[in-house]
Amino acid sequence: MSANNAFHIAVLSGDGIGPEVMAPALEVLRKIEATSDLKFRFTDAPAGANNYAATGKSMPESTVRLCDEADAILLGACGLPSVRYPDNTEIMPQVELRFQFDLYAGVRPARLIPGVPSPIVGADRRGIDLIVIRESTEGLFASMGKGVVTDTEARETLVITRKTSERLFEFSFRLAERRKARGRPGRLTCVDKANVFKAFAFFREMFDEAASRHPGVKADRLYVDACSALLVKRPWDFDVMVMENMFGDILSDMTAGLIGGMGMAPSADIGDTHAVFQPCHGTAPDIMGKGLANPTAMILSAAMMLDWLADKHGHAGAAQAARAIEAAVDRAFAAGLRPCELGGGDGTAAIGDAVLRALSAPTG
Repeated sequence: MSANNAFHIAVLSGDGIGPEVMAPALEVLRKIEATSDLKFRFTDAPAGANNYAATGKSMPESTVRLCDEADAILLGACGLPSVRYPDNTEIMPQVELRFQFDLYAGVRPARLIPGVPSPIVGADRRGIDLIVIRESTEGLFASMGKGVVTDTEARETLVITRKTSERLFEFSFRLAERRKARGRPGRLTCVDKANVFKAFAFFREMFDEAASRHPGVKADRLYVDACSALLVKRPWDFDVMVMENMFGDILSDMTAGLIGGMGMAPSADIGDTHAVFQPCHGTAPDIMGKGLANPTAMILSAAMMLDWLADKHGHAGAAQAARAIEAAVDRAFAAGLRPCELGGGDGTAAIGDAVLRALSAPTG
């Protein structure tokens, strides 16, 4: 936190619908600022495919320095299908930031908001409130940009290290403990393929070691295929899940589908000193500029940012503000808000305005 007690936030709006969903999220944070003792200083910075097309870099050095110096990083969405590196991979500064700042814990909440339909029968009655924790710096993604391709084969290498895994599991057990203190089950499930691959047996072994240090958390183990089947049958049985990078990439999209889609799914990439907060969705160039983008995931990502800042700085007001934003989103959707991708007619401005009104409305 800066000397004037304002949290300095780096704002990377990115490409496509990124700037469109960022705008209402910043309005929500400014509303929080106007009605609490929290203060923010927002600094915009370029990143993404448009910046690459203009300069040949996904991010200028000034953006990286800003992200290093800021208290937290808000990111809209980056990348465009039409803009590629010479090896035909997408421009993904969000992934580069994970490696730049060692953001090893990808936190992907999936909570079914009142009034939002789920494809799972009974979910509206039983509820879905789980978190996928995805290791974000190694696993199969350790090979990003390093794979070897010949005329006859292609090879990518999966990497799992003790240092990263132990930090990941400590983070995951602490998160499960905090959720238990808030009334959730306090259960952590390790998702792997330890019956086939030595790397995942090693991963599970370290999970077991961490479990012995956290006896207050119920520790489960599931193979990724069995976990996938159970998620679409009984998602309400899950609390917190931790897994390797690629498995987390896949299952976090699956869990987003259980709660109404990517437009409802926030996320964070968290390390020991830095964190990036962004919606799970991409840049959606097909709806760019049409006012249709759902900003809910971006708004909830801002709430996650406040929660993280509260934990890092011991700021109770930031935690209260995070809960207030979540409650406002719940009230707005319970009152009938329906985004376009869910068959409704509410676009970006309507959703942002509804959350702002709910945030201003008296509770109790």
